[in-house]
Amino acid sequence: MSPSRFKGPLSGLAAVWILAWLPAAPALAADAGRTAAAPPARISALVEAGSFAADALMVREKKIPILVFYTRHDCPWCERVRRQYLLPMANDPAWADRVIIREIDVGTDFVTPLTDFGGRTTTHSAFARTRRVKLVPTLDFLDDRGNRLAEPIVGMRTPDFYAAAIERAIEDSLAKLGHTSK
Repeated sequence: MSPSRFKGPLSGLAAVWILAWLPAAPALAADAGRTAAAPPARISALVEAGSFAADALMVREKKIPILVFYTRHDCPWCERVRRQYLLPMANDPAWADRVIIREIDVGTDFVTPLTDFGGRTTTHSAFARTRRVKLVPTLDFLDDRGNRLAEPIVGMRTPDFYAAAIERAIEDSLAKLGHTSK
């Protein structure tokens, strides 16, 4: 480009136009940020079970099951179930009104407190023992009293059918609870 290209009456008008809009730029940028829909926050960890008595209220109100994910911190199969199946489900708005997902660590060195369905204080590992959970990962589908709604999924089944098995158990549970889609 030659310097002569920026001379003349248009270059002065362009400069005035740019300078006139410059003070408005921050306000326009802020307004654009307000009008743009923010993407939904991604869940990076499942909700640790804390009070099944409190969760039972949601189960009764929404007629949806609690999916209890029994895991152990040193279990690679558990991590795979969490990462490939349960976190995507927890982040999918289509599942928000269909299932409550809670995680229980069954490791013997963990004494994470928990309130059971009857309102009694226990721990994650003690609760898992009362449910006779021996292998992880295990997915259990429960109602508001802790009754089983579908057959638990024990271990890591064939990956090609694992998601379908979870969905089928949730659908069976929803049907037993009388859930109607909105």
